[in-house]
Amino acid sequence: MGAIDRYFGFDEHDTDLETELIAGITTFLAMSYIIVVNPAILSEAIQIDGYEQPEIFQMVAVATILSSVVAISVMAFYANRPFGLAPGMGLNAFFAYTVVLSLGVPWQVALAAVFVEGIIFIILTAVGARRYIIELFPEPVKFAVGAGIGVYLLFLGLQEMQIVVADPATLVTMGNVATSAVAALSVVGLAVMLVLHARGVRGAIVIGIVLTAIAGWVLTLAGVAEPGTLVDGNTYQQITGGGILDLIASVQYDFTPLIAGFIDGLGQITDDPLVFVLVVFTFFFVDFFDTAGTLIGVSQIGGFLDENGDLPEIEKPLMADAIGTTVGAMIGTSTVTTYIESSTGVEEGGRTGFTALVVGLLFLVSLLAVPLMSAIPQYATYLALVVVGIIMLQGVADIDWQDPAWAIAGGLTITVMPLTASISNGLAAGIMSYPVVKAAMGEADDVSPGQWALAIAFVLYFATYFAVDAGMLSF
Repeated sequence: MGAIDRYFGFDEHDTDLETELIAGITTFLAMSYIIVVNPAILSEAIQIDGYEQPEIFQMVAVATILSSVVAISVMAFYANRPFGLAPGMGLNAFFAYTVVLSLGVPWQVALAAVFVEGIIFIILTAVGARRYIIELFPEPVKFAVGAGIGVYLLFLGLQEMQIVVADPATLVTMGNVATSAVAALSVVGLAVMLVLHARGVRGAIVIGIVLTAIAGWVLTLAGVAEPGTLVDGNTYQQITGGGILDLIASVQYDFTPLIAGFIDGLGQITDDPLVFVLVVFTFFFVDFFDTAGTLIGVSQIGGFLDENGDLPEIEKPLMADAIGTTVGAMIGTSTVTTYIESSTGVEEGGRTGFTALVVGLLFLVSLLAVPLMSAIPQYATYLALVVVGIIMLQGVADIDWQDPAWAIAGGLTITVMPLTASISNGLAAGIMSYPVVKAAMGEADDVSPGQWALAIAFVLYFATYFAVDAGMLSF
């Protein structure tokens, strides 16, 4: 224990082994849904001769876990930061639905594009370019990121709890707790979690997640709720039918066909180099700013930022996602990035790489029971996002709302994130508006050439993205 303490610097970061363990478990539970969701998305776009969709699903699940473990190991031992990493949501959907299914780019070539993106990230991180660009972010944007992510997390959590639902007239409205079993159980689980948190109970988030998941299974097994309502229907049938051991034994661990596909993709890059470059550019741009926003936002609630809103030695956690992306592409998954769910572990007191190490070990253990990960209902894990989202709103106090440039750039950063379901879009709104407002105020001299360049880069990015999304480009 003494060696672990000294290596990760528990005393220096005012933490201890128990706190770091609880923080790691919390982060893992909050982001473990990716083990099921990522293969569900990517397996729709990946076809391999001789293999059925369920087998491909399990291959991608294994690749998801292994790429996460690699990236988290770098985060733990090299960066010594309490952040979890895994294939990113949004980017996996872009990979599957836009690049492969819409543009017609072979999935093998799409993996090659992610690989090239990862190599570029490694090079830019090594020479300090990524750190330089992130430090160009206007101050109001840096200080608004945490609150923006907080509102985003709140929105995501309330949607999964079915408290916020779709509405044709207003886009969203309040769900009916009286008719939705998920909403009713989620409200109770959230109430327990908030009470425990307010009373300062250590591990309140973990306790809330576990109790809610257990309650969902008890109500289902007792016949109060239909299978598929509070728990995953397929998992229920597999567990009650063949048993847990049969379920575990059914996993397809051989993911070498995905590696073979990646190698084939490298040989097809020259078939249409223009589209390949545009796909790499889009992956690169979204991942760059999503990761930057997440690192700054989560670091803000952990007290890791300096007086300028910068994260010291940010190039180290950036290297973790760069290596994870590169390795992930080689073994068959989309871009790996830092997860906003890391904020749940930071809120529980995680301050060092040991928190990340716990997350990585739990991902590794989950290899033994890939199908069982779906036994944890997603709404139960999303309760944590609501609690952490509320806590992260404290970031609005760091913004000078009397200064028009701060108010506009910060306000847009905070609101655009949840409304467009994108951290990078929120950053874009703040970064593009800041120099324009400063110039309008007669303070253009306060805007650096680099900040103008960032704003212009976002304009070019959106022009490219909209062209790709509209189908103006095809492979």
